[in-house]
Amino acid sequence: MLLEALGSALLGLALAWAAGLRMPHRLPSRALVLATGITGALFGAFITHNALGAGHVLATLVGALVLSAALLSLLLRPTRGRTHQLSPNP
Repeated sequence: MLLEALGSALLGLALAWAAGLRMPHRLPSRALVLATGITGALFGAFITHNALGAGHVLATLVGALVLSAALLSLLLRPTRGRTHQLSPNP
């Protein structure tokens, strides 16, 4: 369980770091991005481990990665050049 948590935290940190390098103009501060990646991965590992039980290390890490990516996607801001306007209903 401890190694799952450590591995999940490292995966979340790596994913958040990569997102921060790839899209710094669309994300808030780097500290918030890194904290969200780690927290999402730990929470994803917790949920997956409780759902599947012990002995599913790879599935737990995949669950951590999925939830971390989902939480990081919520931090994304739209690009400045593309604003969508809703057309009025007739």
